[in-house]
Amino acid sequence: MKKVKGLFLVLAVAALTACNSNDDGVQAGIEIPGITITDDIDCCSAEEALQVYKFLQTVKIVPELSTEIDGKYNVFAYTTTGSFHNGYNEIFFVATKKATGNYIKNFDITNITPLMHMVKMDMYHSTPVGPDAASFNDGYLAVKRTWVSFVMNTSEAGSWTLSYDALVLGSKGGIEKKDVVVNALPDGQTWLKSFKVDDATYYLSLVNPLDFKTGTNTITAYVSKKSAKATVPYQIAEETFTIDIDPRMPDMGNHTSPNNTSLTKQADGSYSGTINLTMTGLWRIHLTVKDADGNIVAGGEELSTLYWDVTL
Repeated sequence: MKKVKGLFLVLAVAALTACNSNDDGVQAGIEIPGITITDDIDCCSAEEALQVYKFLQTVKIVPELSTEIDGKYNVFAYTTTGSFHNGYNEIFFVATKKATGNYIKNFDITNITPLMHMVKMDMYHSTPVGPDAASFNDGYLAVKRTWVSFVMNTSEAGSWTLSYDALVLGSKGGIEKKDVVVNALPDGQTWLKSFKVDDATYYLSLVNPLDFKTGTNTITAYVSKKSAKATVPYQIAEETFTIDIDPRMPDMGNHTSPNNTSLTKQADGSYSGTINLTMTGLWRIHLTVKDADGNIVAGGEELSTLYWDVTL
């Protein structure tokens, strides 16, 4: 923990030069106090470690999901805020060697399992999750990312735990049912909705709406399917849908905006389209979900009761 949170960065050269081994960073003038750069092939070079360090300054650690494995490795978990909220949350992981503090390039985070305990009924259910954590940026391969979309926040009605498995250089570990707090979203923000097709329940998770600005934005979402067993995390749906969007401003006479495009399924399983938000304020994004044959299966009214709320 100290080796991550206590880092500070010194750049002694104006430009970074390419390096062919992990100890070349010393010659390049790169120092990252708290990390010892050696020729350890399991760990990052100086340049790679620098990129990981820079990225970690943009997120915050989640202490309850960080752990030690075999006394040799640390696994740290991060989110944007260091906490969780209702709806879509990205989770990032890094693994380090305790002896040097350096970031390990190859490790696995699997079986992420959020579980809600409903107190009055003494029942449990899970929620939508992303695939196993994987590298998502060539600049910092030692950072793994996945996501969880919480269907409800922590309250007197129920509380959440989260588990995951970690495999670091042959050593197994992880977190087992650690309590986590899921905060409610502020008024004017609703980022997760569900719909049914026959006996199946699906969840629409809106990705990172806090990144939206006035004007044209890429809008991304996931469609997850509730598991037959409620305690099993809900995976990305195999079915293909099209999600039409109709953004309106309910506080401004429900006026809409031009040049919006439907969300369609991408190779990674996400859905992507274009939304035009012409001014600040509350936007209610009405949704119409169509199946692969173009049949409306959810929403579809002029002001659909299936919607996300986003306030700029």
